[in-house]
Amino acid sequence: MRFLRLGPVGAEQPHVADDQGRLFDLRPITADVDGAFLAGGGIQRTREALAAGELPAVDDAGDGSGQRVGAPIARPMAVLCIGQNYAAHAAESGSAPPEVPILFFKHPNTVVGPYDEVLIPRGAEQVDWEVELGVVIGRRARYLESAEEALDCVAGFVVANDVSERAFQKEHSGGQWSKGKCAETFNPIGPWLVPADEVADPQALRLRTWVNGEARQDSNTADMIFGVAEIVRHLSQYMTLEPGDLINTGTPEGVALSGKYPYLAAGDVLELEIDGLGRQRQQFKQA
Repeated sequence: MRFLRLGPVGAEQPHVADDQGRLFDLRPITADVDGAFLAGGGIQRTREALAAGELPAVDDAGDGSGQRVGAPIARPMAVLCIGQNYAAHAAESGSAPPEVPILFFKHPNTVVGPYDEVLIPRGAEQVDWEVELGVVIGRRARYLESAEEALDCVAGFVVANDVSERAFQKEHSGGQWSKGKCAETFNPIGPWLVPADEVADPQALRLRTWVNGEARQDSNTADMIFGVAEIVRHLSQYMTLEPGDLINTGTPEGVALSGKYPYLAAGDVLELEIDGLGRQRQQFKQA
């Protein structure tokens, strides 16, 4: 089962695809795939509605060839990001592996659909790609004590692209990273939200990227320094995570910051993929 939202920007409608890939309208049970839906048992209610044949079938592939595919979750209250969470990426960034999770934030309005154009900001010369496992919170998480409690608070997983402008991040930010992370369109997610209980092991997923058809990143979430459970548990000691919040869990090696590849330019096409969570494709355009 996979959740997705189809339609124009700001007017997306909720849908679900079953295990055979058939697409159904989710509006009989919810107005949107948002925090309230996730916290209110929406995933289980969807399973029950599918089994009972209560959802209307939709004639759309849900792959962008018909209606636009939006972000699979609506209006996250917060987008939290973990930096340098793969040892090899920390090394290519010139840093030692962190001893505790490094946290920074992206503005929630950076979140766009998986096939939307990504805008290169004015004055930007170092726009970079970062494929990441995105974690969507499904229930309030506060002072969690164990990995089990943390995973119980996860609604599902998405492909996320933590687009970054490295000069803004490192040279303009006064020691913080967010100026290089918060430009409009800088966080495509999707195409789907896959329920957590349908991902056998979030620490065993292959992540890959391609720029103009050439391979860039190729790694596995097994290489995370801090796994999903520890990230959620750790963050809950410092803040209350709310249903619908998005956590980007870090990117592996193979980004332009390494010096091995050129930064992105207008006209470049980026593709990203995580096993079982789908594939994204974005073209970059000057803002």
